[in-house]
Amino acid sequence: MKPGKLLTYSATLAVIVAIALFVYLVNASKALSYLSHDPKACINCHVMNTQYATWQHSSHAQRATCIECHLPTDSFFKKYLAKARDGWNHSTAFTFNTFKQRIQISKNGADRVEANCISCHAKVVAQITENRARYHDFHNLQQKDEVRCWDCHREVPHGMVRGLTATPYNLGVRELK
Repeated sequence: MKPGKLLTYSATLAVIVAIALFVYLVNASKALSYLSHDPKACINCHVMNTQYATWQHSSHAQRATCIECHLPTDSFFKKYLAKARDGWNHSTAFTFNTFKQRIQISKNGADRVEANCISCHAKVVAQITENRARYHDFHNLQQKDEVRCWDCHREVPHGMVRGLTATPYNLGVRELK
C-alpha cells in the first residue's frame, strides 16, 4: 500500500472515530434535551434533583419552568448565550466534580433570576418599591451590597433546602400527578 493511501485511510478513520465519539457524547449527556423547555432537562445530572423536587412542590411549579426563572426572557440571543455559558460551567463542574455540596447560583445567574422575578411580579414590585420604607425592614441585611427578592422570600421556589442530601427521595425524582 502506498504511503499516500495509508495516510488517507488513517485520516478517514480518525474522522469517523471523532464523529462517532461526538455522537456518543451528545447521546450520553442528553445534550439535545437542553434545547427544550422541559424542566426535566435540568435533572439530567442527579446533582439538581433537590432543586427540581423542591420546585415541584412550590407555588411556581404550575406557573414557571426553570428556563422562565433562570434564563433571560427578553432576547433569543441572550437566552441561548446564557444557556451555552451555564451549560459549559455545569458540565465542567459535574464532569470534574468541582461543585460543592450546597450549589450556589453565580452572580450572573442571580442577576437573571432577579430580573425575571421583577418582570413577572412587576405590579407587586412597583407597590413594594413605593411602600418600601413602610413595609420592609432591611436593617438586618446591611452587610449585603444589594437586597435580592429571595432575601425575604427565602422559600420561593426551592424552599429552604439547598443540599444534595437534604430532601427525601432526592436520588429519584417522582412525577407529581
